[in-house]
Amino acid sequence: MNEAPDSYDLIIVGAGPAGITASIYAARKRMNFAVITTDVGGQVVLSSEIENYTGFQYITGEELGRKFHEHLRKHKFDLKMEEVQKLDKKNDLFEVTTSVATYIGKAVIVATGRKPRELKVPGETEFKNKGVTYCATCDGPLFEDLDVCVVGGGNSALEAVLQLTRIAKSVYLLHRRSELRADKVFIDKAKGSDKVKFLFNTKVKEIVGDNLVTGIRVQRNDSEMLLPVRGVFVEIGAVPNSDIVGFVEKNRADEIVVNCKCETNVPGLFASGDVTNVPEKQIVVAAGEGCKAALSAFRYLSQR
Repeated sequence: MNEAPDSYDLIIVGAGPAGITASIYAARKRMNFAVITTDVGGQVVLSSEIENYTGFQYITGEELGRKFHEHLRKHKFDLKMEEVQKLDKKNDLFEVTTSVATYIGKAVIVATGRKPRELKVPGETEFKNKGVTYCATCDGPLFEDLDVCVVGGGNSALEAVLQLTRIAKSVYLLHRRSELRADKVFIDKAKGSDKVKFLFNTKVKEIVGDNLVTGIRVQRNDSEMLLPVRGVFVEIGAVPNSDIVGFVEKNRADEIVVNCKCETNVPGLFASGDVTNVPEKQIVVAAGEGCKAALSAFRYLSQR
């Protein structure tokens, strides 16, 4: 006979700023809950410098992620380090299926965040982790004294450029538009480095190499050129990790649609953080949304 699945009042999927904050509030409410995630900290740990999180004039992403983890460990709950594959609803209960088991919850908070957007050009898949990367904080040190490029025009792209100026020999910034979207403070810092070369109106056509990346083929205005770089850092935004649930309302960007209480169109299903349609994908915003989601879930369960 198969054993009955573990059951909880609440299941929180994800442990980035939104999931961690939701967990802390659920623990303080003495809720019977579990957190299911493949990592603790989310994309916070990929940020090199954080200067806009309340209470810290400056802190690294790794340090803030560690503080989140320390806070989380002070509370008792079930932490499942597993990958969620699917979320279903059966009658009034939710089934969360992972690579290991299935769990039952009366309510669920989806706080799965986002993942890097890909270029979708020839050579990208072939050279992933062989010169193509999506995290300057993680992989930047591997490209010491080498020529590299960053693709993108927002804050994450400029932050990657600034990190790489301390490591690489030279850094191309490739942007498909004529103007950057990043904050002026980042742009000014990048322009102040003689290692950085800006290439506007530039589209990536192909990433080339042998066993490792040796160059990137781009189209700039009406001409094509091959830039001899050893590293390609893709920083063109992110897409929500919302594919685990198919029965909830999403917008055109595949973000889960929530109201101001983090409620979805499915009773008992809540969502918070970067996976939702809430504007401004910021750490402090995600943390606040996680708080709201936990309190809304508590209220929902209390009224059942």
